[in-house]
Amino acid sequence: MGLSRRLSGVAAILLSGVLAAVLGLTSAPPARAEQTALRAADPSVLRVGGTYISVQSTGAGIAVRQAPSTSALASAAARQVWSDTRNLGEVWAPEIVRDTGRYHIYFTAGRGAAHRMYVISSAAPDSGYTAETKLALPDDKWAIDGTLFTFNGLRWFVWSGWAGDTNVEQNLYIARMSSPTTPAGGRHIISQPRESWERVVGDPFINEAPEAVKDPSGQLHVVYSANGSWSDQYCLADLRLRAGGDPTYVWDWYKSNGCLFGSHRATMMAGWDPTLHVDGPGHHTFVLLDGDIATSPPAGPRFPSMFHAVPKGTPYSWANRYWYTGTFCWWGDTTYRRADVPGPNSDVGWSLKFFE
Repeated sequence: MGLSRRLSGVAAILLSGVLAAVLGLTSAPPARAEQTALRAADPSVLRVGGTYISVQSTGAGIAVRQAPSTSALASAAARQVWSDTRNLGEVWAPEIVRDTGRYHIYFTAGRGAAHRMYVISSAAPDSGYTAETKLALPDDKWAIDGTLFTFNGLRWFVWSGWAGDTNVEQNLYIARMSSPTTPAGGRHIISQPRESWERVVGDPFINEAPEAVKDPSGQLHVVYSANGSWSDQYCLADLRLRAGGDPTYVWDWYKSNGCLFGSHRATMMAGWDPTLHVDGPGHHTFVLLDGDIATSPPAGPRFPSMFHAVPKGTPYSWANRYWYTGTFCWWGDTTYRRADVPGPNSDVGWSLKFFE
């Protein structure tokens, strides 16, 4: 990299810091992640004004916490906002979304092959939620880890599911939404766990926990978890929609060539380093203002995220997962390559760096 490019990169970082202040985005958190006291999985957090709001499963219900910072969420009171009074089954991975001033919590409930997506809604983050409604996702197949976002003026829902009725592999799917609770289009596959680095752990092979974010060029990303959550090979990877691409067309999505956040060097994308303090980081959340991908940060400073992981030196198990505070930043001029595509086999654009 030439001197002029290095200088321009520094200028971009300084400018983006000013831009962040102008836009009212949070200042960069501490570089070192914190293990919170919350022994749990699947964090979902957004910021509304100066308040951070999280949601989590309580086994047979859903609880919301509110705090002045991500690190304070673990000590905040957990308020139950929904209980499984109809005995739907296991309640997994709730996601809190704010859309047109209302809060929507999407979650999975069911047993075995009956897991489906549900939603509850309220004008307040921690009370007054409606009874659960099953989302009428196209094809009505096993579905988990769903979340809503708006891109280019349209609502989209992305989730992890099965192609059929048996647990062969978990793919990522996307569908249009006419409202926060109403699907309005077909089910479109956008990722399958077919790369060698996301097939280290199988039975089944896993793509799950998708989270949307928009990069400084306006391109859509879906960052997801690969490999089984029961293994320390669990990691984060990225799908980047090409500029002007169609979110429903699988060949317009380009996948990172390895994990971007993981604890094993062998599965990391070239130029990305494995974690120092945690094993199996995954199922993350981008802590965005109002949870809106339109508020995704510019390039430059680090911005808050949260993820679950197991501390290094601790046996890896679901019971030993904690919520961690973390940070991320955008990383430019990154090439994603894919084989056997009906068009260009590489795409250059923004990627992400995650920090413990």
